[in-house]
Amino acid sequence: MAVFGIPNLSPDLERELGRGLIQVEELLASHIKGSFPLVEETSSHLVAAGGKRLRPLLTLLSAQFGDPTRYDVIKAAVAAELTHLATLYHDDVMDEATMRRGVESANARWGNTIAILTGDYLFAKCSALLAQLGPEAVRLQAETFERLVIGQIMETQGPGPGEDPLEHYLRVVADKTGSLIATSARYGALFSGASAEVTETVTAFGEKIGIAFQLADDVIDISSDSKESGKTPGTDLREGVPTLVTLRVLASTSPADRELQILLRAPIESEETISQVLAQLRVHKALGDSQTQLLMIAKEARLALGPLPICDATSALFSLCDAVIERSN
Repeated sequence: MAVFGIPNLSPDLERELGRGLIQVEELLASHIKGSFPLVEETSSHLVAAGGKRLRPLLTLLSAQFGDPTRYDVIKAAVAAELTHLATLYHDDVMDEATMRRGVESANARWGNTIAILTGDYLFAKCSALLAQLGPEAVRLQAETFERLVIGQIMETQGPGPGEDPLEHYLRVVADKTGSLIATSARYGALFSGASAEVTETVTAFGEKIGIAFQLADDVIDISSDSKESGKTPGTDLREGVPTLVTLRVLASTSPADRELQILLRAPIESEETISQVLAQLRVHKALGDSQTQLLMIAKEARLALGPLPICDATSALFSLCDAVIERSN
């Protein structure tokens, strides 16, 4: 059974993570409170909607290599989630999204200006928390935030002349997704007092597993049945968002792909066309090649764990790699 999205957790570790996540939820809810009712309502909107809490979970897992009972670990885990939540508010404005985590998006409910300012408010609350953790936490957050912004700008700008669109996309994924997940893992090691070797190891792992998560989402958007994944397939096609699978099709030189390439260069509004395109992509070589690339990156994440000691936490990180692969099959 996959508890917290990770299969085969030991009972002791499961209890430890459960206690930690309860503390994370408590601090997350209390820390975003303020004196202005509207800001409190908008900032708690996505917190209350839930989510996988992958980033805090990685912080708590990495803390197992030091002293996981230190409360600074909880603060760091909340800082990671606050950063993630803030980016979601901004992303939804840029994407003109109407739904997020099964609820109406903040921009759809309160407008773009309020959504953007709510994201800014969460960044401010995150900074206040990081200031309690010291200059190393602040520096790490600044470097991560720089990568998040650069990744978003790169995605918005698109590949430059002569640049391989697929390589460009993978750099975007590393900055927009891999960077914060890597930082989340690093926080856990750093603030639990784990060794420098462990800290560098979990950081490298976090970057790789973060990229793998995004690529798995790309595959799932094409291959999944909504009943199995809980997601509506073809979401990226409707929004005209390039993904690992569609970029591979667009790079094809086969004349047989020309009609499909025309459809993939813009958002697809017709549900009938979405169904037709999904049917073509599910039997296309690009999907299999994308799954192979995902497996390769998940393998790299597993290899990055080599220096870690044999223990329940290390086993859980290996299982997380397996879970990423499993969810895309």
